[in-house]
Amino acid sequence: MKALLSLQAGPPETLQLLEADTPSPGTNEVRLRVHACALNYTDLLLIEDKYQYRPARPFSPGSEVAGIIDAVGEGVDKWKPGDRVIAYMYHGGLAETAIVSEASIATLPADRSFIDGASFLIPYGTAYHALTDRGCLRPDETLLVLGATSNVGLAAVQLGKAIGAKVLAATSSQQSVDILEDAGADDVLVYDRPPLNPEACKALSANFKALTGRLGADVILDTVGGPYTDAAIRAIGWDGRFLVVGFTAGIPSLPLNLLLMKRCQAIGVFWGPYMERSPERYSELVQNLFELWDSGQIHPRRSRIFPLDQSREALETLRAGGNTGRLVINVSK
Repeated sequence: MKALLSLQAGPPETLQLLEADTPSPGTNEVRLRVHACALNYTDLLLIEDKYQYRPARPFSPGSEVAGIIDAVGEGVDKWKPGDRVIAYMYHGGLAETAIVSEASIATLPADRSFIDGASFLIPYGTAYHALTDRGCLRPDETLLVLGATSNVGLAAVQLGKAIGAKVLAATSSQQSVDILEDAGADDVLVYDRPPLNPEACKALSANFKALTGRLGADVILDTVGGPYTDAAIRAIGWDGRFLVVGFTAGIPSLPLNLLLMKRCQAIGVFWGPYMERSPERYSELVQNLFELWDSGQIHPRRSRIFPLDQSREALETLRAGGNTGRLVINVSK
């Protein structure tokens, strides 16, 4: 099989498209003929040894795939060869075949393409798990989304509206205001890109407070981190829930005195391991998301598609930023 392999730590240009042995599924595993693999920011961290999980080399990046099962391992009785599925893995998706855990698989409906399936699972699964299982967002509450034009952020805006919340979106992209309003945001704040000096951080905090109003936000979903976390958490309301999703601007230091004074919670969101620990809830959650999609309450943005031999260019595009849709590798092309 062909696979895009990381042989040494470095940027996308260090990856090599090579022939590799076709793997065999182990106990409770299945093998997929990969048709599509969506790219995520964690893929960049992984190949540069900057992620908390470091696989042994050589490995293929790519954690979000859609394809057809062509072999099952011992102990697998729910799935069979020929099934169309989507799946999450820590790595291995940028290859013609991939091994995935049975617990991480969900059915891809017949009316959804492999490109749709691959570009859907992580952003919408993460956002839905964050807002429902971790943040317990309720109708008529106020949700503030930081990094709202990221894949997870945009999904959170749409899902927040589907739940019935007032949704406030914060982004560094002036060009994305119309996109966020179209996704359902009730108000949009455009903030400065990093680095931020102390006066800019103070002004940002004031802007967040003005955006959320006197009572503050009930739930804040933060995909950004860095100095934005401190500024945003000062705008949280009494009994608020601060959802920690990502750190594209750096790992922040939480002001714990504010958690005490506002009786609020800082809650970690780690979607990948949750799938494997709670397979029944995972299946239910994915089914709910497809129903929301079918009903028009969520509408993923159209993906930009690359062939497998242009994966390095696609990863460079991801690293450059500014994308408001998914970047997907059409592996079967």
